Amino acid sequence: MFRRRAKSEDAVDQFEGSEALEDSEDIAGVDSVEEDDAEDDRVGLPPAPRPDGPWDSTEVEDAAEGRVDLGGLLVPGVEGMELRVEVAGDSIVAATLVLGSSAIQLQAFAAPKSEGIWGEVRDEIASGITEQGGIVETEEGPLGWGLVAQVPVALPDGARGEQVVRFVGCDGPRWFLRGVISGQAAVQPESAGVLEQVFRETVVVRGETPMAPRDPIVLKLPEDAQMVADGMPQQQSAPPENRFSGDPMNPFERGPEITEVR
Repeated sequence: MFRRRAKSEDAVDQFEGSEALEDSEDIAGVDSVEEDDAEDDRVGLPPAPRPDGPWDSTEVEDAAEGRVDLGGLLVPGVEGMELRVEVAGDSIVAATLVLGSSAIQLQAFAAPKSEGIWGEVRDEIASGITEQGGIVETEEGPLGWGLVAQVPVALPDGARGEQVVRFVGCDGPRWFLRGVISGQAAVQPESAGVLEQVFRETVVVRGETPMAPRDPIVLKLPEDAQMVADGMPQQQSAPPENRFSGDPMNPFERGPEITEVR
């Protein structure tokens, strides 16, 4: 199922501006000096080897086999999944795979050839979430360095709530792939194996067109996608955009959608 929604419609857009606690070390309950030093060692390095993916389109034979072709991304197909797309203006810039009560949003950006940007992007995401009153801490997980965040969201009754999300990322050759894991897989990381494998098996099609670093790699709909208007009311406002903070849409909230029955 492909679901199309504007960024301004996404409750998760409230990730975009959400941010970390004033003292994340206290939240972690440990002295993070050594962890910070280790993380700093990974900032500004060339794109690391990716023996387990994600992959560049030049590295995979028959990349479209078993994957959904979204143009700039080839996303692995998983039985029972729903695949939604997110738009910015007239362009499709992100895809979210929903599986049961969990989801991962994927978005690719252009990046410098000689230097990775995930270290900088993590800092920017954390700053945006903290400014919105959220809580963030750094983790080193199965996909490398990432963030775990408690992001403020507006509940249907107008009250303020929190949503736990994980931000993961990978620097590739002239591209950067960011993933936002939400739902049960964010709260219980041990249940995130399938979504983490989706991230690893995603293929990025950067192309040869000149792009400024951090420009989103535009996606497209599959040719056989079936468009369906859900007819649910759209949200009227959204917080200021931080394009790297996750476009924290609620992937389980119904809205206008483009659907393909797989």
